[in-house]
Amino acid sequence: MANGTPKKSWLARRMERALNIALARAYQSIKVDSGEFLLRMRVAYSIPASTYDGIFSVPIEQLDDVAQDVVRSGIKVAVAEGAGLGLGGLFTIIPDLSILAAITMRMIQKLSLVYGFQFNTENEIAELWVAAASAAGVDISREVLEKTVVNRFVPSVIQRIAATVSADFAEKAAARAIPIASSVVGAVLNFYFVRAWGKRAIAHFREKHLIERQRRLDAQIVLGPSTRA
Repeated sequence: MANGTPKKSWLARRMERALNIALARAYQSIKVDSGEFLLRMRVAYSIPASTYDGIFSVPIEQLDDVAQDVVRSGIKVAVAEGAGLGLGGLFTIIPDLSILAAITMRMIQKLSLVYGFQFNTENEIAELWVAAASAAGVDISREVLEKTVVNRFVPSVIQRIAATVSADFAEKAAARAIPIASSVVGAVLNFYFVRAWGKRAIAHFREKHLIERQRRLDAQIVLGPSTRA
């Protein structure tokens, strides 16, 4: 403990590097098709909105139901993946974490869309990573000041997420060293990981949605009289 910070284990350091790479790869290549996802919400969940602007007129309870289903779907995939790779014990924990990062980022993107927020512009991409950090339980209040420079902001946020998550995950993942139990442990770890991220991401996007919904309502009230005139 050279500077007051506890030294990370070998496994935690390996996991931090792997998660850093996986999240950076997700930033570059994993993107949910917003048009296709809106169509799916309309067909599968009867969401009465033809555009993402229309999402802000949909009852919030209906959006919450879709969001919960998105998280449940993410959990199912993560549990199956954790059980499968968990059979390899500690030897497969790095690839498991990399796949888990991709699953989780896709889930967060879908939750963003559920509550009406796309990620086409640089500012929207930055906001998505603010949500990812929030879902990971990471405080990035200092980095938010730099979010206008996305190429610098996003890698900084990824590094913070990787550092925080890897330490926590490595501590819990030690149980995967037990051969017979490793598959069950892998499934359980992934279950709690995705569930926790999903819960925090929903809270983040829901709060943001309600603020934006109120802003739009206030704007309609202000514009109402002049529009009628």
